[in-house]
Amino acid sequence: MDLGMLPPYRSGIGADPVAMVELARLAEFSGVSTLYVVEHVAVAAGYADAYPYSTDGRMPLGEDCPIPDPLELIAFLSARTSTLRFNTGVLVAPHHHPLVLAKRLVTLDCLSGGRVDVGLGIGWMREEIESTGSEFSSRGRRTTELVRALRAALDEDPATHDGEFFGFTDMRVHPRPSRRIRIDIGGHGERAALRAGEVGDGLHPLALDDDTLARRWNLARSAAEAAGRDPDSLRLTVTLPVAAIDTGAVERMAGLGVSRIVCSTATSDPGRLAGELRRAAEAVAGVGQ
Repeated sequence: MDLGMLPPYRSGIGADPVAMVELARLAEFSGVSTLYVVEHVAVAAGYADAYPYSTDGRMPLGEDCPIPDPLELIAFLSARTSTLRFNTGVLVAPHHHPLVLAKRLVTLDCLSGGRVDVGLGIGWMREEIESTGSEFSSRGRRTTELVRALRAALDEDPATHDGEFFGFTDMRVHPRPSRRIRIDIGGHGERAALRAGEVGDGLHPLALDDDTLARRWNLARSAAEAAGRDPDSLRLTVTLPVAAIDTGAVERMAGLGVSRIVCSTATSDPGRLAGELRRAAEAVAGVGQ
């Protein structure tokens, strides 16, 4: 088990270079293995669709919250850290073409010294997805195919893919990655769990109770077996408020198969954040011993 962290975007520091470097270095020093960054290309003013992880249907970030491009942010922060790893929680898959995304990921992999993985989700905001040219109703199929095509571009040289949404023949993406870049699947539903088992390297759901989390994880593992893949190669990641991460919570998550807890926090105050991260890291390390 290890500890990840989500920056406190609500505090407005997402595009503040000084604050973000300070946060990344503090996370690295405090025992955080991986910093997770998020994506919204654009947010629709007065968006109509309900955010699936809140009771009021509104996402916790305001419409005008500064959310920088996640891969650009990783590039910036990886150059100013040495051991901290990076992941996306998540990229909105319908915005991305597999060859372009592969190029960006392998560039980050090489320049960071192999410290980058990626998480992909189908997205929930209709206006955002349609504004970049994708059909909202087919975003699930598109995401599954994106993962297959991205995996081909990352693992094969040359790579070929022929599908409903993407097609390329004998394409070579260089530089080549220094290691296998993991592709985690974000989402809370059964289809996300199936997608993780069929084509992904892990599942990263949000806001699930323990019983539902166990069912989703079992579904992902069963899907991996049905696809002829090793279910033990999958990784289960959850996100919890940092204040909820204590020895009991970590032991409970470990019993459900969780191998990484990503902590979320509302504070960007370095002193307070250092204390929160220290307590969370100690709880995770204590259970892992």
